[in-house]
Amino acid sequence: MNLKPMTPPIIGITTYNYKPTGNFYSPAGYTQAVQSAGGIPILLPPVQSDPAVLLNQLDGLIFTGGGDIDPDFYNGSPHPTIYGTDPERDQAELALAKLALAKHKPVLGICRGLEVLMVASGGDLVPHLPEEFGEAILHREEMLKPSQHTVRIYADSQLSQIMGKEELTVVSWHHQTVRTIPYGWQIVAKAEDGLIEALEHKQHPFAIALQWHPELSLPDSRHFSIFQALIQAASFDQDALNPNSFHLQTTGWGCG
Repeated sequence: MNLKPMTPPIIGITTYNYKPTGNFYSPAGYTQAVQSAGGIPILLPPVQSDPAVLLNQLDGLIFTGGGDIDPDFYNGSPHPTIYGTDPERDQAELALAKLALAKHKPVLGICRGLEVLMVASGGDLVPHLPEEFGEAILHREEMLKPSQHTVRIYADSQLSQIMGKEELTVVSWHHQTVRTIPYGWQIVAKAEDGLIEALEHKQHPFAIALQWHPELSLPDSRHFSIFQALIQAASFDQDALNPNSFHLQTTGWGCG
């Protein structure tokens, strides 16, 4: 197969929407990671627009962290710990995620982004982790601060091929996760308490969802490698890629 690389790929990055201030917002780590990995970062504010028009301009997507998804979007129930909901952002990102998955556009979901990809694919969410997983492992600290814990990546996964290590310390910052695994997705990493930490799509060239925040650990080459993998996947014409024959080349990435 003769694939012509595109240099550099354009990566769309979803943004937060803080309505009280009227400002769109995106933590700098996402754009720094994309730029350092060789891509061009473009911020996507959560406004209603035609997702097909956006996708035509993008080579890949990162669905970022942020507040909780409104439970109405996955037939969930209200819960007192649910915070930061923004139906406008939910609608925009879910529509974009559904089309990106259908069109085999390279996608990386991070924290809330994992949950967006799961809900877009028909999954639902655990509303508050401590009620079902306890607090032996904290996935965020008190006062909504990040925590650190280990995850185990499945050895036969694409994620393991990218990151090159089965056990990894991650920065975690969430209180929800996927409950029902949607069709086509498979679990590829878990925390020691059994919580699902990563999934990848079996029929997609590059669709990976992480519950942790690799953009907060960029000095570690293993975390940075996930962004390098996204850039590599986005550097080729996805219409020419067969999901069953797509293999990442990790030589030289410094994966430990």
